[in-house]
Amino acid sequence: MWCIAKITDEYIERMFDITRLYKKPYDPKNPVICFDEKNKQLLGSSLQSIPIKPGRIKRVDYRYKRNGTANIFVTVEPKGKFRTIKVTKRRTKTDFAKEIKRIIKLFKYKNAKKIHIVLDNLNTHFEKSFYETFSKIEAKNILKRIKFHYTPKHASWLNMAEIEINVLSSQCLNQKILELKEMRKHIAAWSKHRNKIKAGINWKFTKEQAEIKFKLNHKTQKLNE
Repeated sequence: MWCIAKITDEYIERMFDITRLYKKPYDPKNPVICFDEKNKQLLGSSLQSIPIKPGRIKRVDYRYKRNGTANIFVTVEPKGKFRTIKVTKRRTKTDFAKEIKRIIKLFKYKNAKKIHIVLDNLNTHFEKSFYETFSKIEAKNILKRIKFHYTPKHASWLNMAEIEINVLSSQCLNQKILELKEMRKHIAAWSKHRNKIKAGINWKFTKEQAEIKFKLNHKTQKLNE
């Protein structure tokens, strides 16, 4: 269910920017990718499970032990039918900046002119993170290759990375995972399979539908004047 905040001019402008971006045809020279992160608790069984036997399923004790948390950076290119995921211990400004640098250096984006990145307003998701992590020259070189498109505040539902995270959670993270190494292994196998079958996301919510749903005809006319 969507949680809709107050519809301000900024909300409308950002929503329309993203819906226009999603409507554009696939262009590998100007790819549109969606970025988000998820926090996942690392859990293990407190007692050894009873293995599968003929006529009996595997038995696992309901109790568990905590082993900290992991951060999962999820990047998906819906029309390119590609995703790349990085598991880290934290999600600091440095972690974010390094992850964006890793993404734009992938072979898939080697020849891209401008990489459009849809993301939310988390306090790490800004240019300042790059200048605090890299030299001024390197930060500028990275920022030249990308353009951030921020979702409206309290409107992360406009970010298709959330859809990919929901699929990841239901298909891969729906189990107890004790260590980072184990989580990385599971996620790598899952994302490799998703890329192999070329799983994409068919986004259908348009600017025109937004105008009708939020009764924006008067406001959009005013914004266009």
